[in-house]
Parts: sequence; C-alpha cells; structure tokens
Amino acid sequence: MRQAARPLTRQEVLGDEIQRLIHDMKETMHDAPGVGLAAPQIGLSLQLAVIEDREEWLKDLPPQDLVDKDRRPVPFHVIINPQIAPTGDEQASFYEGCLSLAGFSAVVPRARAVHVEYLDEQGELRSAEASGWYARILQHEIDHLRGTLYIDRMQTRTFASIDNWNRYWKGKPIGEPPSR
Repeated sequence: MRQAARPLTRQEVLGDEIQRLIHDMKETMHDAPGVGLAAPQIGLSLQLAVIEDREEWLKDLPPQDLVDKDRRPVPFHVIINPQIAPTGDEQASFYEGCLSLAGFSAVVPRARAVHVEYLDEQGELRSAEASGWYARILQHEIDHLRGTLYIDRMQTRTFASIDNWNRYWKGKPIGEPPSR
C-alpha cells in the first residue's frame, strides 16, 4: 500500500485474469460496503480501481449532507492507469474514511473538481470531469495507486475513531468544536 502500483498494458486489461479481478473487486467493494476499492488494498500492486456510489446508499443521508458534499450517485466503473489533475484552485474539506483503515476517520482537504484520464475495463481511453464527492472518491482511490493514504493528507487533529466521530462530530460542520 505504500508503493506506487505498476501500470497495466491493454493486453493485460483484456485478459481473463484482470477481468476476473475486476469482477471480484466489485463484489468486495459492495460487501464492505464502500464507494471505491483499489487493487493495492487487496495486495495487488496494479493501477486499477473500481468505483461506484450507489443511489440506494444516498437515500438515508440527510439532504443537507448531499448538498454540502455535492454528492450524487456514480455508476460503477473501472479506472486503470489514471492520470489526474485538479480543475481550479477550490478545495473542500470533509471527513473521510478508508476500508484499509477501518474504524477511523479524519478531515481531508481535497480539490473540489478534477479531470481524470484512464483506461476502462475494455482498455479504451476515457476521461471524466468530476466535482464534489465523486472528485473526492477519485482522488482517494488514485492516491492508493500512488502509495498514499488519506492519513497522509488529513488534518491530524481531526483523526478519530468512528465511535468518537459519531459521539462528538456527526452532523456538525467541520469547523464547529465538539461538545463534551
């Protein structure tokens, strides 16, 4: 997880092994549940991640959270050998967690909007303009492919267990101090 993953060739992408891996990663992400999973998280140093933010997971979130985070459903897709660049200087800070560091969360500043070029599961070149929560997911997963975790980018004083986050921070704006 702490090293840059190797790129895949188009031939590898189209092979049975990578196609099975994509299928298995999708199932693992859904079972977790999570909105993204990168191959290094399952012990494979490959530049491959799967992403999906399902509509059914958003229905129980407070409407204001969806607005504040600019969060909307993202259909399942695969990103391979991604190249990412911020679009603009605007940043957003929100609590973030990770399947590889289960049970913890911290505030992570990230670009509000990004442009990503990548290969899809058919080895075709694609690009995406993403903003809001989708941009955050892309940055988080691409960080995994580069050997970076959210704890490398977090505001260290905000690092908390999920239990403490639920107890002191849930439903409060990022800048508001917790009541004790």
